[in-house]
This record gives sequence, structure tokens and C-alpha cells, in this order.
Amino acid sequence: MRGRGMALMVGMQAGKRQAAAAQQQQAAAAQQQAAPAPAAAPSKDTTAELQKLADLHKSGALTDQEFADAKKKLLA
Repeated sequence: MRGRGMALMVGMQAGKRQAAAAQQQQAAAAQQQAAPAPAAAPSKDTTAELQKLADLHKSGALTDQEFADAKKKLLA
């Protein structure tokens, strides 16, 4: 009888450990989903293109509206 009771206790403890591990995994998964993704930094090409647009706008080759439209398209 004593061995059987011990086996039941060991089994219950193992079940508790498994339940705790499952809860930790669920909490970790929820935390990963809740964390916002970091914003991607503009690539060097994008930055260079923005600089070209700004230079064209500054020189008068692009109107304010053309500059805004081109910038919006580039950043989309």
C-alpha cells in the first residue's frame, strides 16, 4: 500500500509541474503577441531617395504637392 500511495504522490507532483510549465509557455506566448514589432529603419536607398526629393523640392523642381506625393509613395 505504501508504494502505491507514493506512486500517486509522485504522479500528482509531475502533473503539477506539467501544468505549471504549460502556464509559463502560455504566458510567454501571450507576451510575445502583445509586444509591438520594432519599426524597421529606412534603408540607405530610401534615405538617399528622400534626400534627392528634398533637394529637388528645395531647388523648385518639385512643387509642395509633388514633393508630398512622391514622399508618400516612397514611404508606403
